[in-house]
Amino acid sequence: MQITWFGHSAFRVEIPDAKILIDPFFTGNPTFPGSVDAASAGVTHIVLTHGHGDHVGDTVAIAKKTGATVVANPEIVGWLGSQGVEKLDMGNTGGTVSLGAFTVTFTPALHSSAIEGPDGRAVYMGNPLGIVIKAHGQPTLYHMGDTDLFSDMKLIDELHRPDIGIVPIGDRFTMSAKTAAYACSRFFNFKKVIPCHYGTFPLLAQSADEFVEDMSGSRAIVYVPERGVAFEALDPAV
Repeated sequence: MQITWFGHSAFRVEIPDAKILIDPFFTGNPTFPGSVDAASAGVTHIVLTHGHGDHVGDTVAIAKKTGATVVANPEIVGWLGSQGVEKLDMGNTGGTVSLGAFTVTFTPALHSSAIEGPDGRAVYMGNPLGIVIKAHGQPTLYHMGDTDLFSDMKLIDELHRPDIGIVPIGDRFTMSAKTAAYACSRFFNFKKVIPCHYGTFPLLAQSADEFVEDMSGSRAIVYVPERGVAFEALDPAV
C-alpha cells in the first residue's frame, strides 16, 4: 500500500487493482502541490467522509473525467448524481461497501456536513463519517474524517483493528493536537499515525509539531508526510 498526502485531508491510496482518492480537495487548497491531473491519474475510486466543500473538493470533475466510482453517504451520492456523476455507490454509518479490490466501512464522526447550493443556501449532505479501508494482504486504514474524539473510538479499534490512523489535528473544526494524541493513545493500537487537517488555512494549527510531541510516549509511529510525496503505508519490519 502506497499513500500520498495532498494537504488538508486529501489522500491517494494505492493498492493492487485500485487507486483511491479520499476527500480530494485540490482546487482552492493553498497547500496542494502539483496538478489535479497528476494527483488523479488512473484513479478508480473516490471515497468521501462528508459533504463540506473542502472535502468534496474536485470530486465531480475527477469522477467525470476518470470514470471513478464515488463512495459516500446517500445524501452526498444524491447530490453528486444531480451534478452529473454517474458511477456512485452508497453506504452509511456501520455499513460496509464491497468494491472488489477493497471494502469501505463507514464509522461515526462528530462534525457537520453541508455544501453551498447555487442560491447560496446550505444543502444538507447527511451525517459526517469516518472510513475504514480493508484489502486482502494490506494494512487496514482508518481515516477519521473531521471529528472530535469520542469514547466509542475504542469499539472501532476492537472491531476493525486499524494499523494506520489518519487523524485530524488542526483544532477549531476538529480535534486539536492534544485531543487527537489522547484519542490515538487511549482508544487505538495503531502501528502508524498520520496527522492531517492542519496548515491549510490561518484558522488551523500550522504544524504537526505539538501532535508529534504529545505522541512521544505512544507505541505508534507518528509519520508527518511531505505533501505530494508517496510513501509506504508500513515498513515491512513493522
